[in-house]
Amino acid sequence: MKQETIVMIVGAGPTGIATSACLNLLSIPNIVLEREDCYVSLWQKKASDRLKLHLAKNFCQLPHMPFPLSAPTFVPKNMFVQYLKNYVYHFNVDPLYQRSVESAWYEKSAQKWVVTAQNNVSGLVEEYASEFLVVATGENSEGFIPNVYGLDNFKGLVIHSSEYENGKTFGDKDVLVVGAGNSGMEIVYDLCNWGAQISVVVRSPIHVLNKELVQLGMYFLKYIRCTIVDMMVLVLSKLLYGDLRRFGIQRPLKGPFLLKKEIGRSPVFDVGTISKIKTGDIKVMTSIKDIQGDIIKFTNGQERQFDALVFATGFKSTVRKWLKEDGGLFNEKGMPKHKSPNQWKGENGLCCVGFASAGFFGISNDAKNIANDIFRIVDGK
Repeated sequence: MKQETIVMIVGAGPTGIATSACLNLLSIPNIVLEREDCYVSLWQKKASDRLKLHLAKNFCQLPHMPFPLSAPTFVPKNMFVQYLKNYVYHFNVDPLYQRSVESAWYEKSAQKWVVTAQNNVSGLVEEYASEFLVVATGENSEGFIPNVYGLDNFKGLVIHSSEYENGKTFGDKDVLVVGAGNSGMEIVYDLCNWGAQISVVVRSPIHVLNKELVQLGMYFLKYIRCTIVDMMVLVLSKLLYGDLRRFGIQRPLKGPFLLKKEIGRSPVFDVGTISKIKTGDIKVMTSIKDIQGDIIKFTNGQERQFDALVFATGFKSTVRKWLKEDGGLFNEKGMPKHKSPNQWKGENGLCCVGFASAGFFGISNDAKNIANDIFRIVDGK
């Protein structure tokens, strides 16, 4: 039997629960399918212990529920998870867990989306039908580890950053972190504090700012052109950190907020990592050339022995694995074909949320836009 509803939502991360909450406020029936055994599993199960929201709380709240006034400006992981629990309870979001979506397609004769999902508890394949389908698996659906020659034969531990909790088990080890984004730099700092011998691969130019500079920049963006704000923030950043090129860190040619706007790349929020790089406690390496046993060869000719590799190399979308018709919405990489603010709407009632590379602010906007659009269409019938 098909279970029918108005809206099917695939994914119960922040994107999925926000969309369901907005639909519930408008009394639009919806079903949320989640492959894990809890909502926001990335935060509840895979976020490192020291993680905090990188932006001020007013930029990270989900629709229709601000953070409590008592919450700190930069909310820590445990407090954010509690906020999400309160959110789910308050808006009566009730996902179906341990449902792995296998396929979804648009049935033209019935003018409905059909979704099949395996119930990982019973082993049965369930079928759902809906007028609208919301892809809420987001950009961070699956950890990405690049192909590195010799990686399969590396003798030490290899993990993705999503598996990292803390540096307790790495205290006496030589560890190489690959990737110098926010996750990578936080893991590097944490490992150093646990006493590990740390190196980090910085493959591309990065902007390094502290949270206060980002907060200042985001305030001025309301009133001043992006290029002017970038100039202001970069002057302050250079005064704060100096020239980082002699430590192996290059700056991009474009400013941090322009890069975020154009390609969704965030600046690195310094949590204390840069000072440890300057003192030599953390060593900066170039890209990996290949791996032979436990020996890593780098593109600048250096060779080093390591006990563990942590790949902080981001995530990838898995939409194309199960979505059989893209509805004019997704490209071959499972990312929206259109740029913000119109990236969320496809054809035949297909929508996506959390693909705008705009953080929780973008998630909130997408969820509200989708719910309001569906309400307008349903109410007009």
